Amino acid sequence: MANLAEFLVETARRQPERPALRLGTATTDYAELDRLSAQAAALLRTEGLRAGDRVALMLPNVPEFVVLYYGILRAGGIVVPMNPLLKARETEYHLRDSGAVLLFEWHAAPGEGARGAAAAGVRHIAVEPAAFAAELAPLEPLHEVAAVAGDDIAVLLYTSGTTGRPKGAALTHAGLRHNTEVNVTDVQHLTPEDVIVGCLPLFHIFGQTCTMNTAVFGGASLTLIPRFDPATVIEAIVRDGATVFEGVPTMYAALLQHPAGAEADVSSLRMCVSGGASLPVELLHAFERRFGCAILEGFGMSETSPVVSFNHLDRPRKPGSIGTPIRDVEVRLVDDAGQDVAPGTVGELAVRGPNVMKEYWNRPEETAAAVPDGWLRTGDLARQDEDGYLYIVDRKKDLIIRGGYNVYPREIEEVLHEHPAVALAAVVGVPDDRLGEEVAAAVVLRAGAEETAAGLQEFVRERVAAYKYPRQVWLMDALPMGPSGKILKREITARLS
Repeated sequence: MANLAEFLVETARRQPERPALRLGTATTDYAELDRLSAQAAALLRTEGLRAGDRVALMLPNVPEFVVLYYGILRAGGIVVPMNPLLKARETEYHLRDSGAVLLFEWHAAPGEGARGAAAAGVRHIAVEPAAFAAELAPLEPLHEVAAVAGDDIAVLLYTSGTTGRPKGAALTHAGLRHNTEVNVTDVQHLTPEDVIVGCLPLFHIFGQTCTMNTAVFGGASLTLIPRFDPATVIEAIVRDGATVFEGVPTMYAALLQHPAGAEADVSSLRMCVSGGASLPVELLHAFERRFGCAILEGFGMSETSPVVSFNHLDRPRKPGSIGTPIRDVEVRLVDDAGQDVAPGTVGELAVRGPNVMKEYWNRPEETAAAVPDGWLRTGDLARQDEDGYLYIVDRKKDLIIRGGYNVYPREIEEVLHEHPAVALAAVVGVPDDRLGEEVAAAVVLRAGAEETAAGLQEFVRERVAAYKYPRQVWLMDALPMGPSGKILKREITARLS
């Protein structure tokens, strides 16, 4: 059972009539999802798909994404998930770099995918639910699942490209299987009675592994939310009796601030999961008070399938910590020379385990730089306490060096979030002729709240060392965010510069 698609086959065999997917009031049970994925595999074979061929998906969180994802794997192909908001030139780049032979794009998209596919010489298929269902209906399902090795690539996931053009992280069947199984058994303790809110983008590894694959392997139900909206999420939790919510910090902030959250009965929730970025401790406590549900914070990245560490339901939880390494995964904190740092000292988090990617697609030099000695360098600075719990201090590249002193943006962001008027905050370094870098903060205030930039600056100055407080504070209507809801600090820096 090396092929990841076996998850769906086995779950459909065990519980064919249980709901697999929900979208609004529409439900797809596991028997139907299995049949549709088998028909999608048959469609791909008629399109000439061969083992190892790459197939790109540019779809939002809709049932067709799940059907095609497992259909591609079932037929022996490699899934290339892509953000539906990519422009034509970006689409062309992803298709050329991956060598994709086919692109499925959502029918309501503005056509950027089609134009990119045409430029790359790749066949393009628009996915409209009724037409897609009609195309699959007459096909004889491809019941067998392609034989693959555990080390074979299942998903080619392109990173955000913060340091250049996006790179394809090659994730294997075995790596994704391990990460999914640990999520079900060790982290979320899922049962078929669980209902997961799926508002994290499925083209992103967090949503793909921790909601979609985890739900299918555990036999749980996945409520699909095509576009995150706090009111829609709260409505879905109440309507479907959702038991698990997974999101990034900006989603928790939006849910906390939405008036519906104060009145709705969300008592069905038994756990929440946060990842993708550091969750301010004050936000964690405020959300838990309002929603009556504990948040477990963890850490992962595209290159690790994604989960590396987590807080756990059956162990002490430490707010502000990303927990301890998951089963079979090892971590070290190292200096620039790759040597272990002293206990209690900040170092770069390095990871080794079955979850680590096979390679960066067609980039041997960059693969060697990222994994120089069998340990993946994450680019995240962290410390570990005496109990083995990890704390992300900051991204290595986000570290601000002001006049020779290290300033970790997360520390200052935590202080800003303690201010009752602050909804979101991002701290960045800006060039300074005298000190090299200066500390700056971009802040979004809560709806109806009033505060000045000078007032926020003074609030922080009273709580941290003199070299740390932001000399520049900008009040903004919104912060730029990526498709998963992660704050894009590089765009803030570019705008403010």
